[in-house]
Amino acid sequence: MTDSPSGGLSRRRFLTSSGALGALALAGCTEQSSGSGSGSGSGTGTSAGGSTDSAGGQLSGEITLTGSSTVYPLATAIGNEFQKEHDQVDISLSPTGSGGGFSNHFCVGNSDFNNASRPITQSEQDLCSENGVEYHEINVATDALTVIVNTENDWVDCMTPDQLRQIWRADGASTWADVNADWPDEPIKRFGAADTSGTFDYFNEAILGEEANHTGNYEATEKDNLILQGVQQDQYGIGYFGFAYYQGNQSAVKALGIDNGNGCVKPSIESAKAGEYKPLSRPLFTYPRKEALAEEHIAEFARFYVEQSANADLVSEQIGFVPKTEETMQSELEALNQVISEVQ
Repeated sequence: MTDSPSGGLSRRRFLTSSGALGALALAGCTEQSSGSGSGSGSGTGTSAGGSTDSAGGQLSGEITLTGSSTVYPLATAIGNEFQKEHDQVDISLSPTGSGGGFSNHFCVGNSDFNNASRPITQSEQDLCSENGVEYHEINVATDALTVIVNTENDWVDCMTPDQLRQIWRADGASTWADVNADWPDEPIKRFGAADTSGTFDYFNEAILGEEANHTGNYEATEKDNLILQGVQQDQYGIGYFGFAYYQGNQSAVKALGIDNGNGCVKPSIESAKAGEYKPLSRPLFTYPRKEALAEEHIAEFARFYVEQSANADLVSEQIGFVPKTEETMQSELEALNQVISEVQ
C-alpha cells in the first residue's frame, strides 16, 4: 500500500500491511450494489481484548482496521495520534480495499473496523447479517476523487463525465483521438483501482452508471503509488485515485478538471467542500463492529476517530480531505455514544 501523505507510520506499535492481518479468515468476493444503514445480527465475531477503568485507567489491547486504501492515510494519522496518548494499545491497519475488507475480514467478524470510500452494499450487509455482525456507520470526511494524466499531456486539461465514460467503459475508446479528433491518435494507457476498491465502485457509479461496465483493459491495483507511477511513466496514461494522494504528489502528474455542465472545476478541498466538484466528490466512512465497542479501548478509539474528523489541520492540511464541521462531528459522536451505551 502507499505511504501516507502525512509521512507514513512513525510509531513502532502501529502495525501495517496485509501481513499484519495474514491470519484472518477469507470469504468470497462481493458484488457491487447500493445500500447503507446499520447492520443486523447478534454479533458473533471475536473482539480484541483490552482493559481500562472508568476513572481513567491505562487503556490496553489490540485494534484491527481493514478496508479502504483511500481512507487508509486518515486512519493511519488518527491511529498515530491515538497512540501518543495510549501507547499500550496496538493498532493493526491493513489497506484491503473497501469491498475486500467487508467480505474477507469485517463481515466475518475478524476486524474491529472497516474503512470504506463508499457506503456498505446490500450484499455486504447480507454477509454481515449471515455472520451475526452488527455495525455502526460513521461518516468521517469528504474526498475529491481525482483523475490524473501525465505532465507531458498538453492536449487536455479538463474532461466531461461523458468523455471519461468513453475512456473507462468496456468497448469504449481505444485511442485519445477516439474521444476527441484533435487529440493524439495514440493508445490510451489506463491505471486505476481494483474491483475490490470502494474507489472503483464509486467511479463506476458516478461516471459509468448502470448502463456501462468498467473496462478490463487497464492496470488494476489497490496501490495508489502504482497508479501514480504508471501515469507518470507514460505520456498517454490516465488514472484515478483519492485527492489525498494527489495532494502529496502534485508535481509528478497533472490533475484534470471536470466539466459537469457548468464549466471546468479542478479537484480541491475547497471545490469538494462547496459541492462544486461534481460528480466526483464522495463521502468517506468507517464502520466499527458493535460487539467490539464493548471493549473500552476500542470504544475510546472510535470516539477519538470521530472527534478527529473535525480536526482541519489533520484531515485537510495533512491528509487532503474535507473535514467534518464541529456540528456534524458532534452529531456523529452522539450517535456513536448511543451505540456504545447499548453494548457496554
